[in-house]
Amino acid sequence: MRPLVVLVILACATFFQAPAPPAASMRETYAELPGVRLWYVDSGGDGVPVVFLHAATGSVRAWEHQVPAFTAAGYRFIAFDRRGFGRTAPATGGAQPASTAADDLHALVDHLRLDRVHLVGTAAGGFVAFDYALSFPRQLRSVVVANSIGGVIDEEYLALGRRIRPPAFNALPADVRELGPSYRAANPDGTKRWSELERTNRLAGEPPPPQTMKNRITFALLQTIDTPTLLLTGGADLYAPPPVMQLFAARIKGAESAVVPDAGHSTYWEQPDVFNRTVLAFIRKH
Repeated sequence: MRPLVVLVILACATFFQAPAPPAASMRETYAELPGVRLWYVDSGGDGVPVVFLHAATGSVRAWEHQVPAFTAAGYRFIAFDRRGFGRTAPATGGAQPASTAADDLHALVDHLRLDRVHLVGTAAGGFVAFDYALSFPRQLRSVVVANSIGGVIDEEYLALGRRIRPPAFNALPADVRELGPSYRAANPDGTKRWSELERTNRLAGEPPPPQTMKNRITFALLQTIDTPTLLLTGGADLYAPPPVMQLFAARIKGAESAVVPDAGHSTYWEQPDVFNRTVLAFIRKH
């Protein structure tokens, strides 16, 4: 077992966020890709690109606390709505070729003529980040996976998930499952805003089936990742508590890890200052 590098953030967390500074002017448009009109946002410029992958409860709109921080630091901010989310829609006319989210991301990277990127995925976006790192490692400078169960299909790991999240768990409201109790108690306005974004993160109508993965992700397969990796979670995350994150950190070569006390499953939203500082400090090294 490889040594575990754990960074525990002991910042004095406040859940009342100061208003974010104005974000850089963002280009918002569609990329006409095979089988899909992929909606994306792009701050442009010549900074090193950082691509963000949203949670299953999110869309590109969920990154409002990250845009000003990363553009102010000189990075090119890019995010897109995965199929079935936000404003991404099937291409008009003709057959719709099947595609994984990793393939869509790779097509977007090619469309934007990007070289190597930093990739940041939270929750279900972390599944895609791992899938991309396994499939297209040469396109990556680093990968950050936050608050994610990772899409691992090992039966022992799935059994662990059933133990810590019994059937009644999925019947809980989304904000209870995905925002920590400290945040919900201290920041009702932020909770309301998160819930509004969660309720409007999908197109009207029946959602399409989830996209398949390029890889059957197992712990053994994760051991082949050699891209610099940061794993981050919240101390109050009901999906991916610190012991779950440690299972990944023990298997990914040289992975760094961070635990944000009191944060739930949406650290990027609950404690954006800590999230942004931690991710920026990591990607600056790569």
